[in-house]
Amino acid sequence: MTTTKTLRRPLAVLKLPKAVSTLITYAQAIVKAMTGNPTFPTPSPTLVVVTAAITDLYVAETAALARTKGAITTRNEKRLALIKLLQQLLGYIQTTADANVENETSTIESAGVSVRKFAAHTARTFSAKQGAVSGSARVTAVTAARRASYEWEYSTDAGKTWVLAPVTLQAKTTISGLTPGATVLFRFRPVTKAGEGDWSQPVALIVR
Repeated sequence: MTTTKTLRRPLAVLKLPKAVSTLITYAQAIVKAMTGNPTFPTPSPTLVVVTAAITDLYVAETAALARTKGAITTRNEKRLALIKLLQQLLGYIQTTADANVENETSTIESAGVSVRKFAAHTARTFSAKQGAVSGSARVTAVTAARRASYEWEYSTDAGKTWVLAPVTLQAKTTISGLTPGATVLFRFRPVTKAGEGDWSQPVALIVR
């Protein structure tokens, strides 16, 4: 058995097109989505500034397509300037979403940008699994500190009595000599400079 918790936080992400014309359309869609959007009352940078950068890039791209001398360099500079503003705007969107935990995803999507969800991350806190040989169990806990020892106990009578297993300097141990088919409870407590920690909640394992 493993005691776990799941962590997931939506992230606002930009999916910036490579083509300048598509980037312009993409940026315009974000501005449109945020204009008058009550969820984003004070965009930073302002939508006026972003719109001006979009216009500058459009003009520069038009000149580049007409092969005006020096236009490509200017176009590239305007492209980078717009991307920088969009990245700053993304930070504002994320901050706003973080302040509204229950609606983070919908908040981000309402700004016209994409949402990336972290894969569910299982944070192991305490587990007991079958050992390499019959009648053994591999017990693992979260590291308590850089320098710590770990006390382990197990119970074969539903927690009425506990048997002390050897202390370890690592947050894991193998307990042998258990009866196959028996349900065994395991618990641990860390010992650090600050002293002994509390005994963990027990986890159960049917030994094979």
